[in-house]
Amino acid sequence: MKKLKYKSMFKYLGLFLTCFQVLVLTAQEGKTSEFSIVEGNNTISILIDKKDAKVVSIASDIFANDVLNITGLKPSIISKASTASSVIIAGTIGGNAIIDKLIASGKLSVTAFKNDWERYAIQVIENPVKGIDKALVIAGSDRRGTAYGILELSRKIGVSPWEWWADVTPEKRKELKVTVENTVSKSPSVKYRGIFLNDEDWGLQRWAALNFEPEIGDIGPKTYAKVFELLLRLRANTIWPAMHSSTKPFYSYPENKFVADNYAIVIGTSHAEPMLSNINTEWKHDTMGEYRYDTNSETIKNLFTKRAKETAKYDGIYTVGMRGEHDSPMIVGEDDTDAQVNLLERVITDQRSILKKETKKNPTEIPQAFVPYKEVLNYYQSGLKLPEDITLVWTDDNYGYMRQLSNPDEQTRPGGAGVYYHTSYWGRPHDYLWLNSTNPVLMWEEMSKAYEFQSRDIWILNCGDIKPHEYNIELFLDMAWDMDDFEKSSAVKTHMSTWAAREFGKESASEITDVLFENNRLAYIRRPEFMAWSQVEPVTKEGETELTQYHYGDEVSERINSYQSIIETTEHLYDGIPEHRKDAFYQLVYYPVIGASKLNQKWLYSFKNKFTAKQGRQSANAFGALSKDAFNRIEKETSYYNTKLQNGKWNHIMTMAPRFLPVFAQPATSNVQTEEKAELGLALEGYQMEVNDDIINSYADVLPVFNRYTNSSYFIDVFVEGNGTLNWEAKPKADWIKLSEDKGVLNTSSGEVEKRIWVRIDWDKVPKGENKKEAPLGHDFQLIPPSFKVNSAIDFISEGKTTTIGVSVYNPKLEVLKNYNGFVEDKGYVSINAENFTRKNAGKEAKWELFEGMGYTNKVITALPRTATPNVNIEEIKANSPVLEYDFYTFNFGEAQVNLQAVPTHAPHAGIGVRCAVAIDDADPVIVDFQTQGRSEAWKENVLKNATVKAAKQIVNKAGAHTLKIWMVDPGVMIDQVLIDLGGWKASYAFPKETVKK
Repeated sequence: MKKLKYKSMFKYLGLFLTCFQVLVLTAQEGKTSEFSIVEGNNTISILIDKKDAKVVSIASDIFANDVLNITGLKPSIISKASTASSVIIAGTIGGNAIIDKLIASGKLSVTAFKNDWERYAIQVIENPVKGIDKALVIAGSDRRGTAYGILELSRKIGVSPWEWWADVTPEKRKELKVTVENTVSKSPSVKYRGIFLNDEDWGLQRWAALNFEPEIGDIGPKTYAKVFELLLRLRANTIWPAMHSSTKPFYSYPENKFVADNYAIVIGTSHAEPMLSNINTEWKHDTMGEYRYDTNSETIKNLFTKRAKETAKYDGIYTVGMRGEHDSPMIVGEDDTDAQVNLLERVITDQRSILKKETKKNPTEIPQAFVPYKEVLNYYQSGLKLPEDITLVWTDDNYGYMRQLSNPDEQTRPGGAGVYYHTSYWGRPHDYLWLNSTNPVLMWEEMSKAYEFQSRDIWILNCGDIKPHEYNIELFLDMAWDMDDFEKSSAVKTHMSTWAAREFGKESASEITDVLFENNRLAYIRRPEFMAWSQVEPVTKEGETELTQYHYGDEVSERINSYQSIIETTEHLYDGIPEHRKDAFYQLVYYPVIGASKLNQKWLYSFKNKFTAKQGRQSANAFGALSKDAFNRIEKETSYYNTKLQNGKWNHIMTMAPRFLPVFAQPATSNVQTEEKAELGLALEGYQMEVNDDIINSYADVLPVFNRYTNSSYFIDVFVEGNGTLNWEAKPKADWIKLSEDKGVLNTSSGEVEKRIWVRIDWDKVPKGENKKEAPLGHDFQLIPPSFKVNSAIDFISEGKTTTIGVSVYNPKLEVLKNYNGFVEDKGYVSINAENFTRKNAGKEAKWELFEGMGYTNKVITALPRTATPNVNIEEIKANSPVLEYDFYTFNFGEAQVNLQAVPTHAPHAGIGVRCAVAIDDADPVIVDFQTQGRSEAWKENVLKNATVKAAKQIVNKAGAHTLKIWMVDPGVMIDQVLIDLGGWKASYAFPKETVKK
């Protein structure tokens, strides 16, 4: 009985001590201390255990070198405690004897995180061991947790994760102190987080082979060590190694797997590389036969077995299943889906048998991934039976839009789910391999959605050559580390601003963020790599641009000017960046912005060259020269990146023409030559041809109607035809016509051959129309009753010749519009930015919310939460769905097309689509469906344009006030813009600017 009592007593005493440790930790957590790392000529030591994991000593050495780069003094890394006023003690629970003693003595409590995945505690402890007065203690729940904790100190002393990869040179200091708040890190939001080095042929592989690792002539262990260091600094743990035929397979260099293990990096492989193999380069047809499982399974299994043996003792994620060679489908059974599914199930069964045999583990304990990519997604949807412990790794459509995510049943699978996402891609309809042109807010939105649908086990980012994807890599991995920091879309701008402040200082952070956001907005409207309007597979020549040059203010010129603005801001910022950060700014901001801008301007100026050459304008030659200048600037900057930056450190990393596609070439341009005497030419907004005096009653002699309620303005181009000098003057025939310039000189010798004149109206001086309650009924905005229309003209005079351009203004005095707050028709259409609703009402389960930083207008409106129930019939929609309302006013009536532009997302799973419903006034809702199927032509157009446009017919039953209503049908649908077309919308790439009443 006594023994039993003593046992109970000890049991309760142990329970008490555990509770006491938790209380101590709770009391200590949040406590702030100042800890000196370098003071005077002295620096602390880092005390580790030699028996701890190798990554602990690696992380300690990285941190010690960071201190050296800041102060010139390097902390010693020691394995035995000695008398000292202070040290850093770093180690893994169970792997460091001193850490374990601190736990046993009650000085360090780890109850809250012991045995958890990749967590760490940072705490200052007084008198931790005999002879040491104070210690900054980093204790990891596992080896990676310890490494992350050590490298958190690097962040605290101001060292960027991109210290080496983007040359973010640390600020020099003589003394180094950190303010330490006793903390315990949270568990990572995503278990396996990492990158895929892909399409490395033109950058990373050439740089490694010719510059960084010439002794190997390839991406080898030295290169991977630097990549793994970056991953540790970014708190990542997984890599899919480079796998193109230009690179030897990862496991062909035996040291690679040891380096990965030393850095505690988990190796995985892509959808096309089963069982950690690299089919592209490991499969030898001459000795191994066809890569077909139905006819050659034993040889294929031998390859799988060899790799399983080689990797059994190391951290890895085995991709199961099988595709054909070179990212192609298995050819077995051809279009027989059932045969493909059956064979794929057999492949997976055989793979798991091999894993069980070679690792001596139950397959349920071995990390495995199944990637339903391209045709494999169809097999999975067709009933493929997949063991529940395998992680489903969902993919985007290669252009940033998730194809599918786990449904409620799949979300309960023990293997969970993950994401494979692209910010770099080779394939149809067009590559984007040069710059990082994926909008970070779009990436946030899609990854937030994936996270909401429980894809939390594996996140892999296809980032090409790493450079120039630096920011998006960090954003992706920071989200994977702690998704709680990214609840709202605004978190991305906050994150970028914090990133910019860290890299370049608080003074310029806001302006840098604005430049990058504008660069991202323009790339969202059209990626730089898509500006030639060509496609691949097969490669086509440059096509006709969809951007208009004569409607809606000239889309081509607007885009030129937008890019010119960020060029000038970027160059100005570069001048003000401290010298030790200029190279970093060049890599992270300058080159990406200038490259995108100049690739755009190269094509935009070539479009202007062709357009103006057809009109015989001498300016065509200037536009052709500007196109060539833009091409030359890209060459110059790329050469600087490779040969001058950091004294050639990055030579061969940057190629301005991956795959040498037409978009990267210098466009052909036209040259206008004539010996004729100089004459004045005119071209008006709204007309493709120039004003032609030889044609009686030329159709191009009057500007579009100016609308009082939208405060319209239009341009007139004055240009020189022929050679020589001419003077011109513009004389409005009414005092209410205002010109940006009214006279000037054009001279072919000086290059001043064209001037754009903006025509505006002083509405206070225009005679008012009749005082009416409503606008006139009519079906053609150009045919306005005289009582509402005021006509005048502008005379253009040059060399004794006068050309008259008509000006008509629509200026009725309408009582109903006096205090009207809404949108109004302009020339037969009403244009609305979706975020500018008049009213919104929440639904039974969902409500409309704004996402900032994406879409054509930089804001889209979406229905959340994404888990809300879709409403699919008319009564459900009316009763349960959230609704947006937009008040608008028309001067015409009749049938209208309500065009809705949405973000081209895909339905996350069966039962949820990409639909909304629309109606004008009291009409029944009409469902609009944005879903595309597979790699259809509609899908190709959508991803090239980052937009999907669908229309619903409606009736505008009278001229006057109306309300457009948009209901959610499916949660998550994102509306960008709306265009109500009454028959007046002309061809344009984007919808015209909002016609909001002014």
